[in-house]
Amino acid sequence: MLEQLLTSEMPIRFAINVVAMLALVFGLYYRRYRDKELVTAASLFNIFAFGVLTILSSVEFSLAAGFGLFAILALFTLRSEQISKVEITYFFGSIAIAVICSIQGTELAFVGVIVSLVLIGAWALDHPRILRSADGVKITLDKIDPHALSDPEAMRKDLSGRLGVDVMSYQITALDYINDMARINVFFRKT
Repeated sequence: MLEQLLTSEMPIRFAINVVAMLALVFGLYYRRYRDKELVTAASLFNIFAFGVLTILSSVEFSLAAGFGLFAILALFTLRSEQISKVEITYFFGSIAIAVICSIQGTELAFVGVIVSLVLIGAWALDHPRILRSADGVKITLDKIDPHALSDPEAMRKDLSGRLGVDVMSYQITALDYINDMARINVFFRKT
C-alpha cells in the first residue's frame, strides 16, 4: 500500500492542496483579517479532510455513508462558536480545495486549473479595492446600552459616536447580562 502511494499522483495532489490552502488561508484571509484562530482551524481541517477524502475516494463508499459524514459535520457546526459569513466562506474554501485535490480519477492539470480558478476568484471577489467602501470590526462593550435592542437607530448613532466612524449597520452576537457585556459586529465607513 505504501509503495502504491509513493508511485501514485497522491504526493503531487497533496502538494497542490497544501500550496493552494496556504495561498487561500494565509496569503488571502490572514493578510486581510488577521484571525489566527480561523487560519489554524481552516488549515488543519483542510489537511484532515484531504486525508479522509483520499481514503474514501480509493475505496467503495456508499451514498448513505456520505450523507452520514455530512450529518456529522452539520452537528459539529451546530455545536461550534458562531462565525461570520466571510470566515465560513474561507473555511469552506479550504475544505473545497481539499475535496478538489483528493478525488482520484481527475487529471492533475484539471485539478491545477480548478484550484487556480478558486484562488483567483477568492482574491478578486474579496479584494479590498472592490469592497473598500465598508469595513467591519468585532467589538465588546463593557456595558449593555439600554436601547441595544429596542432602538436600533439610536444604537447605531451611539456606536458611530463612540468609534468616530459612520456605522452603517451592526449585528449583536451576544448579550451577557450577568457580566453586563455585549459583543457586536460593526460595519462602518471611515469619515
